[in-house]
Amino acid sequence: MKFFEKPNSDLADRVPPGQTLAKGFPVLTYGPTPEVTQDEWQLALSGLVTAKTLSWEDLMSLPQHQFTADFHCVTTWSKLDVTWTGVRVTDLLATVDVDPQAAHVMAHCYGGYTTNVAMADFARPENFLAHTLAGQPLPADHGGPLRLVIPHLYAWKSAKWLSGLEFSAEPVLGFWERNGYHERGEPWAEERYSDR
Repeated sequence: MKFFEKPNSDLADRVPPGQTLAKGFPVLTYGPTPEVTQDEWQLALSGLVTAKTLSWEDLMSLPQHQFTADFHCVTTWSKLDVTWTGVRVTDLLATVDVDPQAAHVMAHCYGGYTTNVAMADFARPENFLAHTLAGQPLPADHGGPLRLVIPHLYAWKSAKWLSGLEFSAEPVLGFWERNGYHERGEPWAEERYSDR
C-alpha cells in the first residue's frame, strides 16, 4: 500500500509545490514523546504580555471552535481537511494585554522543544490551540494534550505539547530554526531551509 501519492491537478491550489498527499497522519517527532495529563498541564504566558498561567480549566472556559485545515509538513507531505477542536489564538490574546513592541512569539513545549513565529503570523484568527483531533482527545504522539496549529506555515511551527508562549520585541530562533530550517517556513514559497 502506498502511504503517499501525488496530488491530482484539481488540488493544485491546495497542495504546495514539492508536496505529496499522505493517506494517514504521519507522526514525526524529535526526541521522546512527553506524557502530560490535562490535570498537570499548564500554559505560561510571559515576556511582553500580561504574565499569567492557564490551567486546563482556564483553557476550556475560553470559546471553543471546530476547525478544518490543511496541514503541510516540511518533509514534503500534506494532509488535507484535518478536523480539530480548540481555542482561537485571537481569543486567547483577547484575555491579556500584549505590549505593542511584541513582534515575535516563542512557543515553548514540554520536552524542551521551541519554535519562533512572527507576531504577524501568530495573531491570526485561523490559528488555534488544538486539544481535539477528529473528534477525539488529541493523542500524545500528535502533541496532546495541547498543540499550536498554524495552518499557513509548515507544521514544525505548529508546536506539539505546548507549555508556554513568550512574547518579545526581537526574534529568537527555536530548535529547528537554529538547526538549519527557515525562520518563517511558508509552504507556498518552499521556505524549508535557512539561507543564512
